[in-house]
Amino acid sequence: MIQLLFTVLAAEAAATAALLFNTPLRNLVVLGLDRLKRGRSTVMVKTLAATAVVVLASSIYSMAEIRLRFAELGAPTPTDQILMSRHLLEASLLGYSLFLALIIDRLHVYIGELHGLRNSMEAAMKQDRVTGKAKTGSS
Repeated sequence: MIQLLFTVLAAEAAATAALLFNTPLRNLVVLGLDRLKRGRSTVMVKTLAATAVVVLASSIYSMAEIRLRFAELGAPTPTDQILMSRHLLEASLLGYSLFLALIIDRLHVYIGELHGLRNSMEAAMKQDRVTGKAKTGSS
């Protein structure tokens, strides 16, 4: 599962980087996110996010149990150390992945708002030019 989490994290980091800079790849990522947010896929994404949160909570709970065993025994066993490090890595990767998913969602929304504002600004400027020409033509 850790290899899968590293792959997901790398893909999310690449998507975030593509959204941050105005390149042709940004348009492809925005189109992909637009299609992803349509229809039933939003339910799928929310289900995956909820599953990731449950796995994250389970991993944190397991780390708390291991920590309690550390307190009872006084010194951690090598097996407990390995389990603790694995759960810690899994929890961190899941947390980073959820955070990047939230960042990608917000960037997508902001890019859409920016695009709408630019279009309305261009339309207002065109209308202002037309009214300016009409005023100078009639004077």
